Amino acid sequence: MSGQFRQDPAVHLKKDFPPGRRRWTIIGVVRFGPDGRAGIDAALVERLIAAQFPRWAGLPVTPVEVDGWDNRTYRLGTTMTVRLPTAAGYVPAVAKENEWLPRLAPALPVAVPRILGLGKPGEGYPYPWSIRGWLPGETANRARIADLSHFAASVAGFLRALQRCDVDGAPVAGEHSWYRGASPEHYDDETRRCLATLTGVVDTERATRVWETALACQWRGSPVWFHGDVAAGNLLVSGGDLAAVIDFGTSGVGDPACDLVIAWTDFTGESRRVFHAAMEQDEGTWARARGWLLWKSLLVLSQVSGTAPEQAAVHHQLINEVLTDHDHVVR
Repeated sequence: MSGQFRQDPAVHLKKDFPPGRRRWTIIGVVRFGPDGRAGIDAALVERLIAAQFPRWAGLPVTPVEVDGWDNRTYRLGTTMTVRLPTAAGYVPAVAKENEWLPRLAPALPVAVPRILGLGKPGEGYPYPWSIRGWLPGETANRARIADLSHFAASVAGFLRALQRCDVDGAPVAGEHSWYRGASPEHYDDETRRCLATLTGVVDTERATRVWETALACQWRGSPVWFHGDVAAGNLLVSGGDLAAVIDFGTSGVGDPACDLVIAWTDFTGESRRVFHAAMEQDEGTWARARGWLLWKSLLVLSQVSGTAPEQAAVHHQLINEVLTDHDHVVR
């Protein structure tokens, strides 16, 4: 769910790709790999710009420092970026962000992407794409954050402001948001398969209780805006504090529980307590948030256990933390 999860190729192999096939297929001049994702490079971006936005042709095209899984992003000159979906499943985000980011931006306390142009399929690349203004700041990490508790309050402030935005006509949670903002029950079968796989690796009895509690606590409130991928990779800092939020591709209106997962992935101790208090959510919402975190960490752990020990250790720890939090609540 968070950016750090969704960038893991072990988790995002295209499910309908025939087992054993690992060759590249060619469509035009863009390669599509065995996971169904488009191979995108700076040369392709240069050709697209020259063909569709000739006024910007010749500007240097360079990859960004930290890239994502759903899209490839390149700097265009010093003031713009180019963002291209890597697969068909991420295409709906292009039109969604173009329509809704300008409406949301005035109500938010930090900067969000500004769309400067929409590109069409071309040069062998089959999807729409966008040009955006460059947002100053660096990807959030602990070394760049002056005060983690203050940062937690800033993230909560952004999310609360987002929740107050007008939802009239906004996209309701569903397939376009990968069911962020909907009930975690959409991932029930997958979660239970992971629990079966991880028997003896995690405390599956306690984990099942956490998961079933999340499913039982249905969202009863009015739908609100959610971001859908609140993770360090989508938070930009400047001067030690939150300066911008990017990647609204999984956003929509519905249940905000998915946005609370950052409480465990990026905050600890006092900063987690600050975030929890500032979000002002009921216990049912936090129970669903624990469910979202549990689902994704079980999924990652089931994929990398035994092959990527450092990554496995991170998700094992996250699972243990939500199990402990759940136990404290039900006592």
